[in-house]
Amino acid sequence: MDQYLPLLRGQSVAVFANPTSLVGTSHLIDTLLKNGIHIQKIFSPEHGFRGDADAGATVGNQTDPPTGIPVVSLYGSKLKPTADDLANVDVLLFDIQDVGVRFYTYISSLQKFLESAIENNRPLIILDRPDPNGFYVDGPVLDPKFKSFVGMQPIPVVYGMTIGEYARMLIGEQWLDPSVTSQLNAIHAINQSADRIDSLLRTLQKRPVNIHLNDFRLIVIPCRNYTHKSKYTLPVKPSPNLPNMQSVYLYPSLCLFEGTQISIGRGTSKPFQQFGHPSFPPGGYNFTPGSLPGARNPPQLGQLCYGFDLSRIDVAKETGNRWSLKWILKAYTLFPDKDHFFTGNGSGFDRLAGTAILEQQIREGLTEEDIRKSWEPALGNFKKIRKKYLLYAD
Repeated sequence: MDQYLPLLRGQSVAVFANPTSLVGTSHLIDTLLKNGIHIQKIFSPEHGFRGDADAGATVGNQTDPPTGIPVVSLYGSKLKPTADDLANVDVLLFDIQDVGVRFYTYISSLQKFLESAIENNRPLIILDRPDPNGFYVDGPVLDPKFKSFVGMQPIPVVYGMTIGEYARMLIGEQWLDPSVTSQLNAIHAINQSADRIDSLLRTLQKRPVNIHLNDFRLIVIPCRNYTHKSKYTLPVKPSPNLPNMQSVYLYPSLCLFEGTQISIGRGTSKPFQQFGHPSFPPGGYNFTPGSLPGARNPPQLGQLCYGFDLSRIDVAKETGNRWSLKWILKAYTLFPDKDHFFTGNGSGFDRLAGTAILEQQIREGLTEEDIRKSWEPALGNFKKIRKKYLLYAD
């Protein structure tokens, strides 16, 4: 806090936040207000500011009851702040707990927020947080043909970076919207010229000046005591259907089922910790999805699903700290109507995989190791790019 509170004092601040935005046990909004920071506006991502909306559900604008601060939703039809939203704002602050998986939409929200900061000449401060899946990098790299809000950049499924590192990569690799990248390059050129002029004036023993024709800058407040070998336990669930660390570790692999007919336990007490379907061989483990907060209309609602309980397995041992295909391959083998296995629940299997090749490989019966070989060249190239932007030891 000693690094970022001085940057906020006397400023009108807009905060991008949700329930994970905690300072100890206090919400960031409450902490800032107690420290005399003026918060003009709150922006919220998927699941809303209080974090109870279903995945993919439209979240409307509202007023936060405890504080009376207006909350603007940046999920659904509106994905980034407009000039009007930022008219009375001096500084943007981003504080969201990510889980380090490409199709988890908070990094897409980060990109849109970053683009708006550049377009509207506002500094952006990111309060960095550990990546709970940051200890490995794996999976197919997204094919640009499948770019969507569940995958906007050519990165693997698990990319091993914090929010702060990822923002640095978006800028450094010029992966932002082309018009925004052009504006950012112009800012860089202006600031370089300003530095040269300032140096010349100093040499001439004139009064030193700083020429800044644009106020955008990215400031990342780093984590202490974190490396990419850390196994960080989240203090609060990052979204309604990731209730514990078991679900966070299984999420990268099991989320592929969102593009199939298979239930991954939404609408039960074990979302992303089990999978099944009514047509699987009967007997053994079973569960029935119901309508619950955060999962009002889950796949296979009210249907008895036979399947597998993963809530007590050692995920690291089962996967070898890799993005695993073992469960999707198992489910495809058991599913009787294979022509309709990939008829998903609205997410689209290819969009989640980031490629059309994986579905084809599964249909052809390739082994996991054979499939992995096909994405290794692009994965190796991404790892080289990633290293340039790391803030923490690998």
